Amino acid sequence: MSAVYRTIELERRPDGAAVIRLNRPEALNAWNATLGDELLDAVRAVGEDDAVRAVCVTGAGRAFSSGADLRDMTTRRLMPDGHLDVDTTLRTVYNPILTGLRTMPKPVLAAINGPAVGIGCSLALSCDLLVAARSSYLLLAFARIGLAPDGGATALIAARAGGGRAMRMALLADRVDATTALGWGLVDEVLDDDAFEAGWCALLARLAAGPTRSYAGSKRQLNAWLYARMPAQLELEAQVQQEMAGSADFAEGIAAFLEKRDPVFRGE
Repeated sequence: MSAVYRTIELERRPDGAAVIRLNRPEALNAWNATLGDELLDAVRAVGEDDAVRAVCVTGAGRAFSSGADLRDMTTRRLMPDGHLDVDTTLRTVYNPILTGLRTMPKPVLAAINGPAVGIGCSLALSCDLLVAARSSYLLLAFARIGLAPDGGATALIAARAGGGRAMRMALLADRVDATTALGWGLVDEVLDDDAFEAGWCALLARLAAGPTRSYAGSKRQLNAWLYARMPAQLELEAQVQQEMAGSADFAEGIAAFLEKRDPVFRGE
């Protein structure tokens, strides 16, 4: 029997395809603690299910995912030094989700139906093929709250689009619209909004009907070439992010977000 989820939906289709849909549309599918735990469970479930031959990750409503839920973040546990514990969440929830998608021995499609921000951007980029609605965009918003990217974002963007564009996205925190993302190689196809769902469903069905073992072999080869250092990168990100969580700029970034004002960073 399939697990019952509160913040995601897991649909197993008769053709061997599975769809994981983030389902907090009222929060633009922002990641709270429950969503992270449930998404990890679903990723592991479809990865271990031999009847599932292809997977799609998408979002309910108007967004793919707006990233971490900052209101939820402020309620999470603290480190002994009194600063927010982001290290544990990265190591035990976020990173296993993204690694699970990248190493899953079957193709994974991201259907980006709206904003893919922060960890939501990393989630999309961890998939093998990315199809984007024309109205969607990618964004690394970490600098806006005094953090550095996580979820393997800089490595994933650099592999697809180059180090310069990864640096630009990390430092400037500007939106990259779907058309620009296609030109940069960050997404593989852009579809008009009214043709989006039919398009990604057709591609998912094609993958589910394809040679699963061949696909798995291709993933192993490309992972070995492009992402052999990813485990070390994820460890570095967790370390750096925990350092950032102890900064005055992060505290200011969170306060400004909650107070709906522009932050005033002092480099501290």
